[in-house]
Amino acid sequence: MTYPKLLIIFLFCVMSGQTYAQEFDSTSYLEPFYDLKMTRAQRDSMQGNLQQMASRIHELHQAGLTNDVVPALVFDPLAMVGFTPAEQAEIDWNIPEEVALPERREELAFYSVVQLASLIRSRKISSVELTRFYIDRLKSYGDTLECVVSLLENEALEEAKAADQALVEGFYKGPLHGIPYGLKDLFSVEGTITSWGAMPYKDQELDQTATVVQKLRDAGAVLVAKLTLGALAMGDVWYGGVTRNPWNTEQGSSGSSAGSASAVSAGLVPFAIGTETLGSIVSPSTRCGTTGLRPTFGRVSRTGGMALSWSMDKVGPITRSATDAAIVFDAIRGIDTGDPSTRASAFNYGSRSLTELRIGYMADAFEGRVQDSITLEEIRSLGLTIDPVTLPEDFPLWAMSIILASESSAAFDELTRSGRDSMMVRQDAGAWPNYFRSARFIPAAEYVNANRIRTRLIRALDEIFKEYDVIIAPSFSRQLVMTNLTGHPCLVLPNGFNDRGSPTSITFLSGYMDEASLITLGEAFQAATDYDDKHPPMFIE
Repeated sequence: MTYPKLLIIFLFCVMSGQTYAQEFDSTSYLEPFYDLKMTRAQRDSMQGNLQQMASRIHELHQAGLTNDVVPALVFDPLAMVGFTPAEQAEIDWNIPEEVALPERREELAFYSVVQLASLIRSRKISSVELTRFYIDRLKSYGDTLECVVSLLENEALEEAKAADQALVEGFYKGPLHGIPYGLKDLFSVEGTITSWGAMPYKDQELDQTATVVQKLRDAGAVLVAKLTLGALAMGDVWYGGVTRNPWNTEQGSSGSSAGSASAVSAGLVPFAIGTETLGSIVSPSTRCGTTGLRPTFGRVSRTGGMALSWSMDKVGPITRSATDAAIVFDAIRGIDTGDPSTRASAFNYGSRSLTELRIGYMADAFEGRVQDSITLEEIRSLGLTIDPVTLPEDFPLWAMSIILASESSAAFDELTRSGRDSMMVRQDAGAWPNYFRSARFIPAAEYVNANRIRTRLIRALDEIFKEYDVIIAPSFSRQLVMTNLTGHPCLVLPNGFNDRGSPTSITFLSGYMDEASLITLGEAFQAATDYDDKHPPMFIE
């Protein structure tokens, strides 16, 4: 049975409820559906329109849309609040002059990007040596963590040689010059497989290199591996297994940037690129004890990346410190004509002192959260005043998630209609195949109305960020759904361990394009605590 016919049958059946065979006066209303009350006569009069609609939908299906085609409608939250871009100032990364090689070479695994940058610039270690070191770790532990899709050994060594040669010639690109990294296998790299973590696409080769990869290449970084993601950016289950938490390999690493967080946590790469639509940087960073930056919507180009939700997908770095996140973010941000959602603004790292920040905390969300409450006291001990703040209430946040459902079902329209969704590993009621099929029955009018409510939410939250530079919140509270809908940035940092020995996290939120404030507070918190210095024992040689 074709989808258009199924649509008509479905609508008529649910509108008639259990009373279809009963006799009704033409003015009697049948059981409401989607809060619509219709008489039998009104329902009957719809038949011609629905049949015409089904015919037109069938015609649309012949257009042959692929995942990379963006809608003609562009989500732009900055326009809704009258955002004005700031001017960019010069950034001084303060890379130290003297960083020594460790006596035990294995300790390099957990050196920061800042430390590695110093070693590369001073030529105490070559990019080729460093790249081989991390490739060896990926070979040693990648299978244990089930975090690697493709090891790009030959390509990485060629890039590393080029980075070393550039230094010989006196050309230094900056703090990422010669630094290896991993990439969530959601992004295309010409000449490699881009699997999106899903069985239907496990052999997919795309004739394109993602903008974020090209930007990192321009900054001198060396791509060593494409890392796992939960299939089509959900969870930690991919076509090859379950990506593991380095702190507890009996546990999944959470998702969907599962491999990126797992590999960084275990010291298999110094940093990795992840994405978030509804928690996919925050969740695995929490589980694996990494530092994740989810930038403002539109800050980083998604060209060459798998589309899940055009108005909610964000790209950001997963690292082991706030400073490292800032360095990587600065390299990947910026306008890209291939992604019409991208917007320009300054990232003025280090331009404001800690004491200048106006800081609040999500007062109604800390009750019963012992570790998060300790974090508040640790931040107060820095000499900072933190005010209680109430984030916007009375918004139907989970109901608004039909935005994600609608867009994702459109992004994978062909997968659903072709029946190839049966190839996906997960087939439970909450998995993508059923989710995409169910989302086909969301009315277009309700998708539009959810976005109209979203406009109100964006403006309400923006009013709060006129008063506060940073708001501290538990990572898994209603703010996670809220800020993913509005496109506000966040920094997630490790802040302790739970009773099972797995890391916990805290989240810092800021206004649009104010990632610099997040980094300022994040650096101060990490300088005053040692949570970011903890590493999973199994991977410390």
